Amino acid sequence: MTGYGDTQTALIAPHGGRLVNRLSLTGDDEAVARRERALAASRVHLSQVALSDLELIATGVVSPLEGFMTRDVYRAVLETMHLPDGLPWTIPITLPAPPEVASRLRVGDDVALADGQGRVVGLLELTDIFAYDREEEARKVYGTLDAAHPGVGRLLAQAQESVYLGGAAWMIAPPQPAFPAITLTPAQTRAEFVARGWRQIVAFQTRNPIHRAHEYLQKCALEVVDGLLLHPLVGETKSDDVPAAVRIASYQAVLARYYPAERVLLAAFPAAMRYAGPREAVFHALCRKNYGCTHFIVGRDHAGVGSYYGTYDAQRIFHEFDPVLIGITPLMFEHAFYCRECGQIVTAKTCPHGAGSWLHLSGTQVRAKLAAGEMLPPEFTRPEVSAILMQAMARS
Repeated sequence: MTGYGDTQTALIAPHGGRLVNRLSLTGDDEAVARRERALAASRVHLSQVALSDLELIATGVVSPLEGFMTRDVYRAVLETMHLPDGLPWTIPITLPAPPEVASRLRVGDDVALADGQGRVVGLLELTDIFAYDREEEARKVYGTLDAAHPGVGRLLAQAQESVYLGGAAWMIAPPQPAFPAITLTPAQTRAEFVARGWRQIVAFQTRNPIHRAHEYLQKCALEVVDGLLLHPLVGETKSDDVPAAVRIASYQAVLARYYPAERVLLAAFPAAMRYAGPREAVFHALCRKNYGCTHFIVGRDHAGVGSYYGTYDAQRIFHEFDPVLIGITPLMFEHAFYCRECGQIVTAKTCPHGAGSWLHLSGTQVRAKLAAGEMLPPEFTRPEVSAILMQAMARS
Protein backbone atom coordinates (compact mmCIF):
# COMPACT_ATOMS: atom_id res chain seq x y z
CA MET A 1 0.00 0.00 0.00
CA THR A 2 1.40 3.38 -0.93
CA GLY A 3 0.43 6.86 0.10
CA TYR A 4 1.57 10.40 -0.54
CA GLY A 5 5.27 9.92 0.15
CA ASP A 6 8.14 8.09 -1.49
CA THR A 7 7.45 4.37 -1.56
CA GLN A 8 11.09 3.79 -0.54
CA THR A 9 10.42 5.46 2.77
CA ALA A 10 13.38 6.46 4.94
CA LEU A 11 11.95 7.27 8.34
CA ILE A 12 13.41 9.60 10.92
CA ALA A 13 15.87 7.87 13.25
CA PRO A 14 14.69 7.11 16.80
CA HIS A 15 15.92 9.40 19.58
CA GLY A 16 19.52 8.39 20.19
CA GLY A 17 19.70 6.50 16.90
CA ARG A 18 18.29 3.09 17.93
CA LEU A 19 14.82 1.86 18.77
CA VAL A 20 15.07 0.08 22.12
CA ASN A 21 13.42 -3.33 22.48
CA ARG A 22 13.17 -4.66 26.04
CA LEU A 23 10.34 -7.11 25.38
CA SER A 24 11.19 -10.62 26.54
CA LEU A 25 8.01 -12.48 25.66
CA THR A 26 9.13 -15.33 23.41
CA GLY A 27 9.85 -18.87 24.51
CA ASP A 28 13.58 -18.79 23.75
CA ASP A 29 16.13 -19.77 26.39
CA GLU A 30 16.97 -16.18 27.37
CA ALA A 31 13.31 -15.23 27.87
CA VAL A 32 12.67 -18.37 29.92
CA ALA A 33 15.72 -17.61 32.06
CA ARG A 34 14.60 -14.01 32.67
CA ARG A 35 11.17 -15.21 33.74
CA GLU A 36 12.70 -17.72 36.16
CA ARG A 37 14.96 -15.01 37.59
CA ALA A 38 11.98 -12.70 38.09
CA LEU A 39 9.87 -15.33 39.79
CA ALA A 40 12.70 -16.02 42.24
CA ALA A 41 13.35 -12.35 43.05
CA SER A 42 11.98 -9.88 45.58
CA ARG A 43 8.93 -8.06 44.27
CA VAL A 44 8.13 -4.42 43.79
CA HIS A 45 4.52 -3.60 42.99
CA LEU A 46 4.11 -1.05 40.23
CA SER A 47 1.70 1.85 40.33
CA GLN A 48 -0.35 2.47 37.17
CA VAL A 49 2.15 5.15 36.17
CA ALA A 50 5.15 2.85 36.67
CA LEU A 51 3.37 0.06 34.80
CA SER A 52 2.79 2.43 31.88
CA ASP A 53 6.44 3.49 32.05
CA LEU A 54 7.59 -0.14 31.92
CA GLU A 55 5.60 -0.60 28.72
CA LEU A 56 7.10 2.60 27.27
CA ILE A 57 10.60 1.36 28.09
CA ALA A 58 10.03 -2.14 26.74
CA THR A 59 8.50 -1.09 23.42
CA GLY A 60 10.97 1.70 22.70
CA VAL A 61 8.62 4.65 23.20
CA VAL A 62 11.19 6.30 25.49
CA SER A 63 14.28 5.31 23.52
CA PRO A 64 17.16 5.59 24.28
CA LEU A 65 16.17 4.65 27.85
CA GLU A 66 16.56 0.93 28.57
CA GLY A 67 15.22 1.01 32.09
CA PHE A 68 14.31 3.15 35.06
CA MET A 69 16.71 6.04 35.61
CA THR A 70 19.78 5.73 37.80
CA ARG A 71 20.90 8.63 39.98
CA ASP A 72 23.22 10.25 37.43
CA VAL A 73 20.61 10.14 34.68
CA TYR A 74 17.89 11.42 37.01
CA ARG A 75 20.05 14.31 38.22
CA ALA A 76 21.02 15.30 34.69
CA VAL A 77 17.38 15.36 33.57
CA LEU A 78 16.26 17.39 36.58
CA GLU A 79 19.05 19.94 36.32
CA THR A 80 19.76 20.23 32.59
CA MET A 81 16.82 18.65 30.74
CA HIS A 82 19.38 16.46 28.99
CA LEU A 83 20.73 12.96 29.51
CA PRO A 84 24.36 12.68 30.65
CA ASP A 85 25.46 12.21 27.03
CA GLY A 86 23.88 15.55 26.06
CA LEU A 87 20.74 14.19 24.40
CA PRO A 88 17.60 16.22 25.24
CA TRP A 89 15.27 14.60 27.80
CA THR A 90 12.86 16.39 30.12
CA ILE A 91 10.80 13.95 32.22
CA PRO A 92 12.19 11.57 34.88
CA ILE A 93 11.25 7.93 34.28
CA THR A 94 11.70 6.52 37.77
CA LEU A 95 10.66 3.61 39.94
CA PRO A 96 9.83 4.50 43.57
CA ALA A 97 10.03 1.80 46.23
CA PRO A 98 8.96 2.00 49.88
CA PRO A 99 11.75 1.74 52.48
CA GLU A 100 10.67 -1.66 53.79
CA VAL A 101 11.11 -3.10 50.28
CA ALA A 102 14.27 -1.18 49.39
CA SER A 103 15.98 -2.27 52.62
CA ARG A 104 15.94 -5.87 51.38
CA LEU A 105 17.60 -5.01 48.05
CA ARG A 106 21.22 -4.66 47.04
CA VAL A 107 22.81 -3.35 43.87
CA GLY A 108 23.23 -6.32 41.54
CA ASP A 109 19.98 -7.97 42.61
CA ASP A 110 17.18 -9.00 40.31
CA VAL A 111 13.85 -7.35 41.15
CA ALA A 112 10.49 -8.74 40.06
CA LEU A 113 8.07 -6.06 38.85
CA ALA A 114 4.45 -6.91 39.61
CA ASP A 115 1.22 -5.25 38.48
CA GLY A 116 -1.73 -4.33 40.69
CA GLN A 117 -3.02 -7.91 40.64
CA GLY A 118 0.32 -9.31 41.73
CA ARG A 119 1.19 -10.70 38.29
CA VAL A 120 4.94 -10.56 37.60
CA VAL A 121 5.25 -8.54 34.41
CA GLY A 122 8.85 -7.40 34.41
CA LEU A 123 12.40 -7.84 35.59
CA LEU A 124 14.62 -5.04 36.85
CA GLU A 125 18.39 -5.55 36.85
CA LEU A 126 19.14 -3.31 39.80
CA THR A 127 22.19 -1.04 39.42
CA ASP A 128 21.27 1.87 41.70
CA ILE A 129 19.25 2.67 44.83
CA PHE A 130 19.10 6.36 45.64
CA ALA A 131 17.26 8.94 47.69
CA TYR A 132 15.52 11.88 46.06
CA ASP A 133 13.89 15.12 47.13
CA ARG A 134 10.20 15.16 46.22
CA GLU A 135 9.95 18.94 46.53
CA GLU A 136 12.99 19.53 44.35
CA GLU A 137 11.55 17.25 41.68
CA ALA A 138 8.19 19.01 41.90
CA ARG A 139 9.78 22.45 41.50
CA LYS A 140 11.96 21.47 38.57
CA VAL A 141 9.57 19.23 36.63
CA TYR A 142 6.22 20.89 37.40
CA GLY A 143 7.29 24.39 38.40
CA THR A 144 5.18 24.35 41.57
CA LEU A 145 4.84 22.73 45.00
CA ASP A 146 1.06 23.03 44.97
CA ALA A 147 -0.38 19.62 45.85
CA ALA A 148 -3.53 20.56 43.90
CA HIS A 149 -1.49 20.13 40.72
CA PRO A 150 -2.22 16.50 39.74
CA GLY A 151 1.38 15.67 38.88
CA VAL A 152 2.70 17.24 42.08
CA GLY A 153 -0.02 15.60 44.13
CA ARG A 154 0.92 12.20 42.72
CA LEU A 155 4.61 12.83 43.47
CA LEU A 156 4.03 14.07 47.01
CA ALA A 157 1.82 11.06 47.71
CA GLN A 158 4.93 8.88 47.45
CA ALA A 159 6.23 8.16 50.95
CA GLN A 160 8.85 10.67 52.00
CA GLU A 161 11.21 7.85 52.88
CA SER A 162 10.81 6.05 49.55
CA VAL A 163 13.79 5.70 47.22
CA TYR A 164 14.20 5.25 43.51
CA LEU A 165 15.39 1.97 42.02
CA GLY A 166 17.43 2.28 38.83
CA GLY A 167 18.54 -0.21 36.25
CA ALA A 168 17.77 -1.91 32.96
CA ALA A 169 14.29 -3.43 32.74
CA TRP A 170 12.59 -6.17 30.76
CA MET A 171 8.89 -6.73 30.21
CA ILE A 172 8.33 -10.47 30.55
CA ALA A 173 4.53 -10.61 30.28
CA PRO A 174 2.59 -9.01 27.43
CA PRO A 175 0.96 -5.66 28.21
CA GLN A 176 -2.83 -5.70 28.48
CA PRO A 177 -3.94 -2.82 26.25
CA ALA A 178 -7.23 -1.11 26.95
CA PHE A 179 -7.76 -0.59 23.21
CA PRO A 180 -6.21 -3.58 21.39
CA ALA A 181 -7.55 -2.60 17.97
CA ILE A 182 -5.59 0.66 17.94
CA THR A 183 -2.59 -0.30 20.07
CA LEU A 184 0.60 -0.05 18.01
CA THR A 185 4.20 -0.05 19.23
CA PRO A 186 6.78 2.29 17.67
CA ALA A 187 8.06 -0.62 15.57
CA GLN A 188 4.54 -1.22 14.29
CA THR A 189 3.76 2.42 13.47
CA ARG A 190 7.08 2.68 11.67
CA ALA A 191 6.22 -0.41 9.61
CA GLU A 192 2.81 1.07 8.80
CA PHE A 193 4.32 4.39 7.74
CA VAL A 194 6.67 2.54 5.40
CA ALA A 195 3.78 0.47 4.02
CA ARG A 196 1.84 3.67 3.33
CA GLY A 197 4.83 5.35 1.76
CA TRP A 198 4.84 8.20 4.27
CA ARG A 199 8.10 10.04 4.92
CA GLN A 200 6.84 13.12 6.74
CA ILE A 201 4.35 12.39 9.51
CA VAL A 202 2.80 14.80 11.98
CA ALA A 203 1.66 13.60 15.41
CA PHE A 204 -1.17 15.07 17.43
CA GLN A 205 -1.28 14.42 21.18
CA THR A 206 -4.64 14.71 22.90
CA ARG A 207 -6.34 13.82 26.15
CA ASN A 208 -9.62 15.59 25.27
CA PRO A 209 -12.47 14.83 22.87
CA ILE A 210 -11.76 16.21 19.43
CA HIS A 211 -13.33 19.55 18.52
CA ARG A 212 -13.25 21.83 15.50
CA ALA A 213 -10.14 23.72 16.60
CA HIS A 214 -8.23 20.43 16.87
CA GLU A 215 -9.50 19.49 13.42
CA TYR A 216 -8.28 22.81 12.04
CA LEU A 217 -4.76 22.34 13.44
CA GLN A 218 -4.53 18.77 12.17
CA LYS A 219 -5.73 19.62 8.68
CA CYS A 220 -3.41 22.62 8.43
CA ALA A 221 -0.55 20.28 9.25
CA LEU A 222 -1.79 17.66 6.79
CA GLU A 223 -1.38 20.20 3.99
CA VAL A 224 2.41 20.01 4.37
CA VAL A 225 3.10 16.39 5.40
CA ASP A 226 2.24 12.93 4.11
CA GLY A 227 0.20 11.63 7.02
CA LEU A 228 -1.23 12.28 10.47
CA LEU A 229 -0.72 10.07 13.53
CA LEU A 230 -3.71 10.88 15.73
CA HIS A 231 -2.33 9.68 19.03
CA PRO A 232 -4.62 10.01 22.05
CA LEU A 233 -3.10 9.33 25.45
CA VAL A 234 -4.86 6.39 27.12
CA GLY A 235 -2.79 5.96 30.29
CA GLU A 236 -3.74 7.29 33.70
CA THR A 237 -5.29 10.78 33.76
CA LYS A 238 -6.93 12.82 36.49
CA SER A 239 -10.37 11.69 37.61
CA ASP A 240 -12.35 14.51 36.01
CA ASP A 241 -10.84 14.10 32.54
CA VAL A 242 -13.10 12.60 29.89
CA PRO A 243 -12.65 8.78 29.98
CA ALA A 244 -10.43 7.35 27.27
CA ALA A 245 -13.20 5.18 25.80
CA VAL A 246 -15.38 8.24 25.23
CA ARG A 247 -12.52 10.14 23.65
CA ILE A 248 -11.63 7.25 21.35
CA ALA A 249 -15.25 7.01 20.22
CA SER A 250 -15.25 10.71 19.38
CA TYR A 251 -12.08 10.39 17.29
CA GLN A 252 -13.43 7.39 15.41
CA ALA A 253 -16.70 9.17 14.65
CA VAL A 254 -14.95 12.24 13.23
CA LEU A 255 -12.35 10.29 11.27
CA ALA A 256 -15.08 8.23 9.61
CA ARG A 257 -16.68 11.28 7.97
CA TYR A 258 -14.30 14.21 7.86
CA TYR A 259 -10.78 12.91 7.20
CA PRO A 260 -9.14 11.07 4.29
CA ALA A 261 -8.68 7.54 5.65
CA GLU A 262 -5.52 6.92 3.65
CA ARG A 263 -3.77 9.87 5.29
CA VAL A 264 -4.60 9.29 8.98
CA LEU A 265 -3.56 6.58 11.44
CA LEU A 266 -5.35 6.42 14.80
CA ALA A 267 -3.30 4.73 17.52
CA ALA A 268 -3.30 4.69 21.32
CA PHE A 269 -0.45 6.30 23.28
CA PRO A 270 -0.10 4.20 26.48
CA ALA A 271 1.66 6.84 28.59
CA ALA A 272 0.29 8.27 31.82
CA MET A 273 -0.41 12.00 31.87
CA ARG A 274 2.00 14.05 34.00
CA TYR A 275 0.43 17.51 33.42
CA ALA A 276 3.98 18.88 33.37
CA GLY A 277 3.28 21.56 30.77
CA PRO A 278 6.43 22.67 28.91
CA ARG A 279 8.63 19.76 29.97
CA GLU A 280 5.93 17.28 29.01
CA ALA A 281 5.47 18.93 25.61
CA VAL A 282 9.10 18.11 24.78
CA PHE A 283 8.68 14.60 26.20
CA HIS A 284 5.59 14.04 24.06
CA ALA A 285 7.47 15.20 20.98
CA LEU A 286 10.46 12.91 21.62
CA CYS A 287 8.18 9.91 22.16
CA ARG A 288 6.47 10.60 18.81
CA LYS A 289 9.89 10.83 17.16
CA ASN A 290 10.40 7.25 18.33
CA TYR A 291 7.09 6.28 16.73
CA GLY A 292 8.52 7.58 13.44
CA CYS A 293 7.01 11.08 13.29
CA THR A 294 8.91 14.02 11.83
CA HIS A 295 6.58 16.79 13.08
CA PHE A 296 4.61 17.39 16.26
CA ILE A 297 1.74 19.81 16.83
CA VAL A 298 2.17 22.03 19.89
CA GLY A 299 -0.89 24.13 20.63
CA ARG A 300 -2.05 26.35 23.43
CA ASP A 301 -1.04 25.22 26.96
CA HIS A 302 0.12 21.80 25.81
CA ALA A 303 0.02 19.27 28.69
CA GLY A 304 -1.01 22.02 31.05
CA VAL A 305 -3.59 22.08 33.81
CA GLY A 306 -5.22 24.98 35.64
CA SER A 307 -3.19 28.18 35.45
CA TYR A 308 0.22 26.74 36.34
CA TYR A 309 1.82 27.52 32.97
CA GLY A 310 1.77 30.40 30.54
CA THR A 311 -0.39 30.01 27.45
CA TYR A 312 2.56 29.40 25.12
CA ASP A 313 5.27 28.23 27.55
CA ALA A 314 5.08 24.75 25.98
CA GLN A 315 6.13 26.26 22.66
CA ARG A 316 8.87 28.52 24.01
CA ILE A 317 10.67 25.66 25.75
CA PHE A 318 11.65 24.16 22.40
CA HIS A 319 13.88 27.18 21.78
CA GLU A 320 16.04 26.07 24.73
CA PHE A 321 17.26 23.01 22.81
CA ASP A 322 19.44 22.38 19.82
CA PRO A 323 16.86 21.55 17.12
CA VAL A 324 19.23 19.03 15.57
CA LEU A 325 19.35 17.10 18.85
CA ILE A 326 15.58 17.32 19.33
CA GLY A 327 15.23 15.98 15.79
CA ILE A 328 11.44 16.30 15.48
CA THR A 329 10.00 19.60 14.20
CA PRO A 330 7.42 21.30 16.44
CA LEU A 331 4.53 22.94 14.58
CA MET A 332 3.45 25.77 16.86
CA PHE A 333 -0.13 26.98 16.57
CA GLU A 334 -1.94 29.78 18.34
CA HIS A 335 -5.28 29.21 20.01
CA ALA A 336 -7.89 28.42 17.34
CA PHE A 337 -11.61 29.21 17.54
CA TYR A 338 -14.66 29.90 15.37
CA CYS A 339 -15.21 33.48 14.18
CA ARG A 340 -18.80 34.38 13.31
CA GLU A 341 -17.65 37.15 10.96
CA CYS A 342 -15.12 34.99 9.12
CA GLY A 343 -17.49 32.00 9.14
CA GLN A 344 -14.67 29.56 9.87
CA ILE A 345 -12.06 28.39 12.35
CA VAL A 346 -9.27 30.96 12.71
CA THR A 347 -6.58 32.19 15.08
CA ALA A 348 -5.70 35.72 16.14
CA LYS A 349 -3.02 35.57 13.44
CA THR A 350 -5.56 35.19 10.64
CA CYS A 351 -8.72 36.90 11.92
CA PRO A 352 -9.19 40.69 11.75
CA HIS A 353 -12.29 40.73 13.97
CA GLY A 354 -12.52 41.35 17.69
CA ALA A 355 -13.18 38.91 20.48
CA GLY A 356 -16.89 39.74 20.31
CA SER A 357 -17.09 37.71 17.11
CA TRP A 358 -15.26 34.70 18.50
CA LEU A 359 -17.03 31.62 19.86
CA HIS A 360 -15.42 30.40 23.07
CA LEU A 361 -16.83 27.71 25.36
CA SER A 362 -15.18 26.95 28.68
CA GLY A 363 -15.08 23.44 30.07
CA THR A 364 -17.71 24.47 32.61
CA GLN A 365 -20.01 25.73 29.85
CA VAL A 366 -19.54 22.55 27.84
CA ARG A 367 -20.40 20.36 30.82
CA ALA A 368 -23.46 22.48 31.65
CA LYS A 369 -24.84 22.22 28.12
CA LEU A 370 -24.29 18.48 27.95
CA ALA A 371 -25.87 17.97 31.39
CA ALA A 372 -28.91 19.92 30.21
CA GLY A 373 -29.22 17.67 27.16
CA GLU A 374 -28.14 20.41 24.75
CA MET A 375 -26.07 19.75 21.67
CA LEU A 376 -22.88 21.78 21.52
CA PRO A 377 -22.70 24.37 18.73
CA PRO A 378 -21.56 22.73 15.46
CA GLU A 379 -19.03 25.56 15.12
CA PHE A 380 -17.42 24.24 18.30
CA THR A 381 -17.54 20.49 17.69
CA ARG A 382 -19.08 18.07 15.21
CA PRO A 383 -22.63 16.87 15.99
CA GLU A 384 -21.36 13.28 16.16
CA VAL A 385 -19.05 14.25 19.00
CA SER A 386 -21.78 16.12 20.84
CA ALA A 387 -23.99 13.04 20.68
CA ILE A 388 -21.23 10.81 22.08
CA LEU A 389 -20.51 13.23 24.91
CA MET A 390 -24.20 13.60 25.77
CA GLN A 391 -24.61 9.83 25.96
CA ALA A 392 -21.55 9.56 28.19
CA MET A 393 -22.85 12.33 30.45
CA ALA A 394 -26.22 10.59 30.74
CA ARG A 395 -24.52 7.33 31.80
CA SER A 396 -22.28 8.97 34.42
